[in-house]
Amino acid sequence: MSLTLARRAQRIEPFYVMEMAKRAAEVARASAGGDAPMIYLNIGEPDFTAPPLVQEAAERAIRAGRTQYTQAPGLPELRERISAWYAQRFGVQVPARRIVVTAGASAALQLACLALIDAGDEVLMPDPSYPCNRQFVAAADGVPVMIPATAAERFQLSADKVEAAWGPRTRGVMLASPSNPTGTSIAPDELRRIHDVVRARNGVTFVDEIYLGLSHDPRYGQTALALDENVISINSFSKYFCMTGWRLGWLVVPESLVNAVEMLAQHLFICASTVSQFAALACFEPDSLAEYERRRAEFKARRDFFVPALEAAGLHVPVQPDGAFYAWADCTAAARKLGVSGSWDFAEAVMQRAHLAITPGRDFGQHETAQYIRFSTASSMAQLHTAADRLKALLA
Repeated sequence: MSLTLARRAQRIEPFYVMEMAKRAAEVARASAGGDAPMIYLNIGEPDFTAPPLVQEAAERAIRAGRTQYTQAPGLPELRERISAWYAQRFGVQVPARRIVVTAGASAALQLACLALIDAGDEVLMPDPSYPCNRQFVAAADGVPVMIPATAAERFQLSADKVEAAWGPRTRGVMLASPSNPTGTSIAPDELRRIHDVVRARNGVTFVDEIYLGLSHDPRYGQTALALDENVISINSFSKYFCMTGWRLGWLVVPESLVNAVEMLAQHLFICASTVSQFAALACFEPDSLAEYERRRAEFKARRDFFVPALEAAGLHVPVQPDGAFYAWADCTAAARKLGVSGSWDFAEAVMQRAHLAITPGRDFGQHETAQYIRFSTASSMAQLHTAADRLKALLA
């Protein structure tokens, strides 16, 4: 018996980042024991783990039996600490009652889409952008509308483009600042103009701020929540707080939406991991925050080394990433040197010949993405030096 997939499942595209990761694992197994073990610069996961105070808090919660369900919006004390972090870090007052703790940023995106997108609603987003964002829109039976974003625009949308693309079925925009895959942010003034366009049309501004804590330029490291309470902000403990596998994130919504989001969360997830929530309380201790800032400086140092190294190897990065831990590089000339065409074949060639796993651009949209490669600089400086040496030798 063959079961028929639902149409929404048939519409979901492969997550090529993970497909390439599987391919890299195959190549690594086949070459195990060689002189050049595989280096993975393909997945955006910090090499740092949760700092000691966070690990100890998780252990205490387990030993004390604090492992039962929490309220769907999360531990009240965790929501309070997130609220205090916004005030301390960004100077923005975000009441705890507007914060919903979720099972990772993925759950936050799903809840936001299910609460606000109806079947057939269109959501504008930049091309390139993180592939899962458009899949969350599609899973809510919405229609992601990809708008080409150029290097001159920092690979971000502009108010003019949003206004020009707005149609009768448009529900809103979904932005990311800093962005995956480019590591670029939207200038605050331009973000305000975009939000003004959306608000004038009674639309919704979704902003993925998962990498906001890893901003490296004070011009851009500001939360969209400073605009007004109608911005929907998605955030995570995975990147800045280095808790990827703990599956913990949060969503900030207007007060009028909290009850609806809470009911959806009750049915879909009950709550985020209780142990992870108790652990995350320790993220906001002074010693933990100091460690996170040290790590942020390390991520910046890695960027400052690796982007020039890519340029020296012939991989042009047209826009300096101001946050996150990615480099979005044009591989057109480098692919020609290797006798291949496009970033997919280039990534395969680099994997085979230099044992370096990287991510081709096809995951992130269609506008010129076939000529771009995403490098993750979340690996150690030692690995980045080795990767740069291998690229230089391969492309000499």
